[in-house]
Amino acid sequence: MIVDTHSQLWTQEALATFPDFMLESYQKMFGEHLTPTIEDTIKDMDEAGVDKAVIVAVDAETTFGFKTPNELVAQAVEKYPDRLIGFAGVDPRKGSLALKELEYAVRELGLKGLKFIPHLNELRTNDPLFYPVYELAQDLGIPVLFHTGTQYHARTRLRYCHPLDLDDVAVDFPNLKIVAAHFGWPWVGDAIALAMRHENLYLNIAGWAPKHYPDLLIKYMNGPLKNKVLFGSDYPLVSRKRIIAELRAHKGLKPEVVEKVLSENPVKFLGLG
Repeated sequence: MIVDTHSQLWTQEALATFPDFMLESYQKMFGEHLTPTIEDTIKDMDEAGVDKAVIVAVDAETTFGFKTPNELVAQAVEKYPDRLIGFAGVDPRKGSLALKELEYAVRELGLKGLKFIPHLNELRTNDPLFYPVYELAQDLGIPVLFHTGTQYHARTRLRYCHPLDLDDVAVDFPNLKIVAAHFGWPWVGDAIALAMRHENLYLNIAGWAPKHYPDLLIKYMNGPLKNKVLFGSDYPLVSRKRIIAELRAHKGLKPEVVEKVLSENPVKFLGLG
């Protein structure tokens, strides 16, 4: 079973409140075709041989007026329950409303995790405003996926995305499963240090073509982090077929490690059995 632990629901409906200047900045970087239908998502999975994929909601209403509702993600999962796994999005600036939304998303909508894009919330991940949400996520037993490293949302600040801020989160919430997405590039060494140090913190490879992986990441994927790196695509930014093909053709990665990243690690992390 191949499992993609990180992809986007970027349908036109999901991006209805996405600021135009942000979409334009992503189109310049990744191309024009960034609003696939949910059927396009399933087709991309089929072409790559991917069995299941996480899709995520986003809530940055208080800062940028942008929200991909949890209900939209739940509807997509309901349409393809054997293929899609939904992660919620809440805005920590909303206080108690964020907690109610997360509880509703998990208990009523059946979403299985939580995603944060800290530069859209304009908060570092160790900000106290996040902490009540982390506590609830820990109580609910759901993983939290964080954007870390560089990003291409225009008019946002990179300082909110440093992976080292997750050191505090991992220490203060030892039973919370944490994923530092995109292996924290350009702070790859810091992200690796966190995954080495904290049993509850993992890395994913979303948003990167494997031929561009830094040598340091390859070294640790083949060694002490072979069980803690998760396949993610960040589709539609990068196709799953391309990522998997380049992973399996990569001369620096051990074949058994590639299969761990694609299957064993995500299945274990998400509790898919």
